[in-house]
Amino acid sequence: MSGATGGAPLLHAQGVDKRFGAVVAAAAITIAIAPGEHVSLIGSNGAGKTTFVNMITGYVKPDAGRISFDGRDITPLHPRAITRLGVARSFQIPQLYGDLTVLDNMLVANACHDQRLSFWQAAQRPEAIERAERLLERFRLGEHRKRRVAELPGGVRKLLDIAMALTGAPKLLLLDEPTSGVSAEEKFPMMDTIMSALGHEAMTVLFVEHDMDIVARYASRVVAFYAGRIVADGTPADALATDDVRRYVTGELLAE
Repeated sequence: MSGATGGAPLLHAQGVDKRFGAVVAAAAITIAIAPGEHVSLIGSNGAGKTTFVNMITGYVKPDAGRISFDGRDITPLHPRAITRLGVARSFQIPQLYGDLTVLDNMLVANACHDQRLSFWQAAQRPEAIERAERLLERFRLGEHRKRRVAELPGGVRKLLDIAMALTGAPKLLLLDEPTSGVSAEEKFPMMDTIMSALGHEAMTVLFVEHDMDIVARYASRVVAFYAGRIVADGTPADALATDDVRRYVTGELLAE
């Protein structure tokens, strides 16, 4: 099942299978993601969303099938090599250095992407600092630049984690439940900030999300998983209205 149309896809999974013992985490997944799409991956816990993301990033290898990124087969590559090709990821629980300042976390991320620099070299280079501060401003984090990360509220940490993912100028950004743990009052302003910041670049975004209000508002396309299979793929309005999504994802229909 594939919803991308026209031109070469940026990401293309073909017949991808993955099992963990008796558990089917991916069953013949075929999907193409076009450049610039904002795709939400939905499904109940254990449906296969995270396994699919982990296979894209190389942390999990499929048992069968092939994953291509920007025309290159990335199936056998290690996570670091995939990152260098332009795939970045943020996590449900932000991966940050709590004892460092916000700016220092950005400089660490920059040094990881530019292996010519150590952290201490990056911290002293005006161009690296300027780039880090520009990203912080895009995510409305400039006022926090000198604060220790351990002092920050959860929503600000999530924004910082995403900002750090952009230091390598990726072509594909994977977001794992960006609004989890954020209050109902904060979730829309937070997503507005994220999407506004990402709008500065022509970036393809895949985000795992359980909040259907967020999905409906911010995704251009929805891919729904159930038991390792894709059960819906289309616009938010079309995908969220299917019986399979209403039964297996949102629970609006009782399983017969």
